[in-house]
Amino acid sequence: MLKKIGKFIPIILLSLVPTFLIWLPYFLRIESFWTIPLSTNGMATIVANYDGPLFLAVAKTFYNPTLIKEMFSFPLPNEYYAAHFPLFPLLIKAFASFLGFPYSMLFVTLLSSIFAIFIFYKFIGLYVTEKDALWITAVFSVFPARWLIVRSVGSSEPLFIALIIASLYFFKNKKYLFAGIFGGLAQLTKSPAILLFISYIFIILFPEINKMVSVSLGKWLKSFEYKKLLYVLLIPLSLLGVFIFYKIRFNDFLAYFHSGDNIHLLFPPFQIFNFAAPWVGTFWLEEVIFVYLFGMLGLFNLIKQKETELAWFVGIFFFSILFVSHRDIIRYALPIVPFLFVAFKDNLIKKEFKLVMLVLIIPIYLFSIAFISQNVMPISDWSPFL
Repeated sequence: MLKKIGKFIPIILLSLVPTFLIWLPYFLRIESFWTIPLSTNGMATIVANYDGPLFLAVAKTFYNPTLIKEMFSFPLPNEYYAAHFPLFPLLIKAFASFLGFPYSMLFVTLLSSIFAIFIFYKFIGLYVTEKDALWITAVFSVFPARWLIVRSVGSSEPLFIALIIASLYFFKNKKYLFAGIFGGLAQLTKSPAILLFISYIFIILFPEINKMVSVSLGKWLKSFEYKKLLYVLLIPLSLLGVFIFYKIRFNDFLAYFHSGDNIHLLFPPFQIFNFAAPWVGTFWLEEVIFVYLFGMLGLFNLIKQKETELAWFVGIFFFSILFVSHRDIIRYALPIVPFLFVAFKDNLIKKEFKLVMLVLIIPIYLFSIAFISQNVMPISDWSPFL
């Protein structure tokens, strides 16, 4: 028992220490670090990072249009909050009675981050030795920097990514009920979880095509494992539950699709290079090409490694990313990052990469604190959030 607890301690440290180091200059109200000017509003800077205050508004009102209008002065339609799915706000509310809403949000993010780092460690352990698994988990705890940022502010991404990893982890281990449960919880956290369900449909049904051709329909129906399909149906059922709840709250079953400019999928693909688009606003976009590069290389590596389940998910999710028109495209791509670590695992354990990480840890930290300092919602009155 003590041995198992001892193994868990490094995971907790890998999750908490980088976040606390990100918080430190704000907690100490340092005006600048490494010549980078920082906000001196203390932990309010962390809490006010997008989309934290919007999740707080949902947690306090739970989508009640009257309460939203009375308590908050955001110039947003009520349907806008439908883009913020309910599981993360529910967890915030659960701990708010003794932590207060702002710190409850950060607490839930920290817990979610620990879960994400832990389940990633379990997942990557399916492919590498225990020693290498701990090293790759250490890399995952800080890389990419956008991942370190979202798990250092009020964000639903750590919870979402943890649940996605858990679902695929159990699916690979043929524990389909748990895969469906964690997939359903992921769907209650963020809308892109439906892509996980689509991936499962292909994973389950694609191998059956050859069987359907080679045997009679009766024999195929007898051999088909219905439980797999039934369990993963928990994902779209969760989405249906969210939409029914929105019908009750907003009198609009499709409120999510009426939430304004929250859905950034545009046709044709690669619309992100339209510098005049509302959520792009710059022509400095060359790094986006590197996102596409590593995404495609990772996908081909997974196919080459015959990681069928991961390849389907990464492929379908990555395909959707091609239609995203948003400057923060790396945040949209974060759900596939854990599985790209599997794709590049042989490179990640090399001595050369370890030396590279020793250098990269500095710009990762500097980028993170600079980003957080600037990615702040303007809030003049904190009383509605407390």
